[in-house]
Amino acid sequence: MQRKKNDKNSNAKAKEFEELVIDVKSVVKVNKGGRQRRYSATVVVGDRKGRVGLGIGKANEVPDAIKKATAMANKNIVRIPLIDGRTLPHDVVGKSGAAKVMIKPASKGVGVIAGGSVRAVLELAGVKDVVSKALGARTKLNMATAAINALKTLKTKEETAQLRGITVEEMLG
Repeated sequence: MQRKKNDKNSNAKAKEFEELVIDVKSVVKVNKGGRQRRYSATVVVGDRKGRVGLGIGKANEVPDAIKKATAMANKNIVRIPLIDGRTLPHDVVGKSGAAKVMIKPASKGVGVIAGGSVRAVLELAGVKDVVSKALGARTKLNMATAAINALKTLKTKEETAQLRGITVEEMLG
């Protein structure tokens, strides 16, 4: 994984997000005239304050693929609730393809215990104390997508109480 700073020429929205290239791979398509090589890039963007996005881009050159992936990631921003600005409100499981990710909140000082692309997603989202476990396939793109899907399902106590039509005090007993 390589970190990349935003260019001065990029727009204001891109400047507020930090980007991280998770994966760049070569994709070969075989035609009648021979092999056609293209590149696929997976990028995560986030502000480390509860907003994170994932994007993929394909192009004939690596820098173009990264630019496309970054633009897609900026369009797909997800806001997640953070407790005390450091951890998640509850346990959550996300799936994407055969990949499955289990993410649990942790006590202060534990840090981000996660591997590969799940770590990148959680760090750029601003989560500081969390434990995760990868279940199933370990594809970088599917693991990152599963982590994003898990984070999308998070709800605060207030949101859960509102859905049930009761107050937070009644819900907690």
